[in-house]
Amino acid sequence: MRLIGLASSVFVLVLTFVMSGFGQAPSQQQPRDTGGDRAQQDDRRGKNQDGQAIFRYDTFGDEQLWTAVLRMHEPIATVDPVTALSVGLKVDVDALPAATVAALRAGQVDLTNPAVTTELLRLNAVVGVKGAVDQTGQLTSIGVTCALCHSTVDNSLTRGIGKRLDGWANLDLNVGAIVALSPALPDALKAEFRTWGPGKYDPRHHAFDGTNLISLNSPSLPIVIPSIYGLKGVGFETFTADGPISYWNAYVGVGQMGGHGNFIDPRIGLSITQTPDLVTSKLPALLEYQLTLRAPGPPRGSFDEEAAKRGKDLFRKEAGCSTCHQGSAYTDVLSGPSKAVPFLHDPAEVGMDPAYAARTATGKYRTTPLRGLWQHAPYFHDGSAPDLLAVVNHYDRLFALHLSDRQKADLIEFLKTL
Repeated sequence: MRLIGLASSVFVLVLTFVMSGFGQAPSQQQPRDTGGDRAQQDDRRGKNQDGQAIFRYDTFGDEQLWTAVLRMHEPIATVDPVTALSVGLKVDVDALPAATVAALRAGQVDLTNPAVTTELLRLNAVVGVKGAVDQTGQLTSIGVTCALCHSTVDNSLTRGIGKRLDGWANLDLNVGAIVALSPALPDALKAEFRTWGPGKYDPRHHAFDGTNLISLNSPSLPIVIPSIYGLKGVGFETFTADGPISYWNAYVGVGQMGGHGNFIDPRIGLSITQTPDLVTSKLPALLEYQLTLRAPGPPRGSFDEEAAKRGKDLFRKEAGCSTCHQGSAYTDVLSGPSKAVPFLHDPAEVGMDPAYAARTATGKYRTTPLRGLWQHAPYFHDGSAPDLLAVVNHYDRLFALHLSDRQKADLIEFLKTL
């Protein structure tokens, strides 16, 4: 979970490209083996399904952290659905029996009863949280999945209850407040977690080595939980481009979620080895699924089309945004001499706080891709820009662009279309 997982998460996709008759002249090319194509499509479809199941339901054995160490099953058993929804937990309506959905619509479910929370966990309906319930109805263990932070719901039944939206950051989720419920943590650490607030998490604050929580950096510097849709073709996806998607999935799955696996990176002095490794073998299928998650298009009528056209021109010319926000992914992270090495920016170059970057493997920031920008305020890694106007104003000051109010408004309308 990346305790969440920021899982922005990490990337290295190998495209398998099959062409029969490769190397022959066109006139000698053999007919394509459609049966082989179908087999390849079926294989990819199977991997996508496996990856979806891993993303949504696989804890990687992280009950060793959430149950054995943090003892989170104890306080969660006393939490009613109203409270759970208030800290950003979501309910998958498709996991509920039809009778339960009907009762919810009719207001016949007591959402102030903690027993209802336990029943939702028994039904595997709480997005990103897996609970084991014994025959007496007692919650005996808790684990978390990637979906806890990187999925939300469409609120189609009511706020917090609806169909899953995989890849959308759960910006209502207050991870710090949830973890602070642990009866095993010291009060000072709980107080620090409570300062994070909704939609934020600090993946550089601590790690779990399979036995103990390890302090990495202090004080805590929480960052915005990122959406992880639209990553195909981006390159290095995290704020500081420490590695591709599967690198970050491993970092989060093992060190943050507390999964039973291996993660080693001497650049940050972290080495975790556990047998058996329940994480590494699942990374390819998880990646395959993550790369299918497309960025959502802007809602109809959510932007001024004429102003957006003017803003697009500004983006490319006077404002100079396209200097860094290049191509269809709107990032220059792959523009360096080698695509295996991310092209990055010093914090001062982009006017960002260097403190978080200094705790990472690169010490720098990558240019943020802009897909689905309309959907995931606040902006910047630390959420310091509450809206798009604050983003535009930041760069207007930093680069002395001297944009007029109308130009800023037009630029914002274009950003809403991405």
